[in-house]
Amino acid sequence: MATQRMLQFVTTSKQMPSKRAADERREDFAEIYREFAAEKAAEQASRCSQCGVPYCQTHCPLHNNIPDWLMLTATGRLQEAYELSQATNTFPEICGRICPQDRLCEGNCVIEQSGHGTVTIGAVEKYITDTAWEKGWVQPGKPMVERDQSVAIIGAGPGGLAAADALRRAGVQVTVYDRYDRAGGLLTYGIPGFKLEKPVVMRRIEQLEAAGVQFVLNCTVGQDISFDAIRGKHDAVLIATGVYKSRDLEGPGAELGGIVKALDYLTASNRKSFGDEVPNFDSGLLNAEGKRVVVIGGGDTAMDCVRTAVRQGASSVKLLYRRDRDNMPGSQREVQNAEEEGVDFVWLTAPAGFEGEDSVSGVVVQKMRLGTPDASGRRSPELIEGADYLEPADLVIKALGFEPEALPTLWGVPELTVTRWGTIRCDHATHATSLPGVYAVGDIVRGASLVVWAIRDGREAAESILSYLAQPAAVAAE
Repeated sequence: MATQRMLQFVTTSKQMPSKRAADERREDFAEIYREFAAEKAAEQASRCSQCGVPYCQTHCPLHNNIPDWLMLTATGRLQEAYELSQATNTFPEICGRICPQDRLCEGNCVIEQSGHGTVTIGAVEKYITDTAWEKGWVQPGKPMVERDQSVAIIGAGPGGLAAADALRRAGVQVTVYDRYDRAGGLLTYGIPGFKLEKPVVMRRIEQLEAAGVQFVLNCTVGQDISFDAIRGKHDAVLIATGVYKSRDLEGPGAELGGIVKALDYLTASNRKSFGDEVPNFDSGLLNAEGKRVVVIGGGDTAMDCVRTAVRQGASSVKLLYRRDRDNMPGSQREVQNAEEEGVDFVWLTAPAGFEGEDSVSGVVVQKMRLGTPDASGRRSPELIEGADYLEPADLVIKALGFEPEALPTLWGVPELTVTRWGTIRCDHATHATSLPGVYAVGDIVRGASLVVWAIRDGREAAESILSYLAQPAAVAAE
């Protein structure tokens, strides 16, 4: 049994007389780990009840055929399992790592609902796709026939990349424009490497390039190239910019040094993992090492920040959230992981201001209680008068969520219709916007949401764009 071999290996300690012996031992461990992973994947997959109504599948935004690829995994037919998984999910190895399965497939597993513990669907999905990469089953989606039509995709995040993959497989010429120096969007710079290893993202980018997708990086639409110029160069355009405008804090001392945005903080950490020079990290501004860290927010980005701070060697990490644990929007699994790593969650608290000279030294914290439900059904936080206190802090990270940038203004296209929240208004079936031949997907339509929803949007929009391109008379008339 691989499990027994793994336990024996871990508990065995011996001196390494030479580098060669140490290398051999590492190779032995790698082999044992592969056997262990295969055994655990098959064991978990075999627990699937193959129920008549697969709630795991219906609660997956991509409607992945989870029961069938679990059955294939349980019987050792891994290549077939991978192919079935890839048929509905452009990036299964990414979703297997970062999807909030506790809120989606695993949380709705019949076995979980009956009290026997969920099938670890995400871990199995990760295993079969990692195995597919290792075995060479994952190949670039090169088309059988090339088409002379081209599509521009603005934004190289998961929605844009999913659409790029589908369009290239259909033979369309695809150019992706992105403001950053690497493709991937938040997959690359917003999600920590301990949750999503960056080589996992980069190999997908490389595969898309091998398939013929062209990337134009360090390109900000509205500055380096106009939106109208992009429309003029391509037969259709897909907007997949995401939402990057951080919500801010107000109050006394909010301008002090040491109070930073979550995305700036996470981007600096991820850039360091690539080996980039990051002056604000090296100076300590965006580095939590040795500091008392306070993170403000309750979503998955806040979880990423607190867990990153722990890994950077913060002396303490506390999270302030204005509601209680049950009303927190972030993943409960992430909360549990963070607590196990030493993060202190201070529920029913909110910042009232900040103290310090040039740099922050403390957060003025207001205590809250939950009152009547708001329009969403969640109980609204109410201030408890006279219960303020000072929380010492050397680094405060604002993780309050993101809002859309004003694209019609930034791009000079006032005819691009947006909602009252600033998100792009589009047909939710076709993803078509108010501009002919222009489509939109992901967070710039939904507001800040999940990677898996962006992937679904990108795949759907690619189908709509292909239908649009199949109407040459209509295209020529515009």
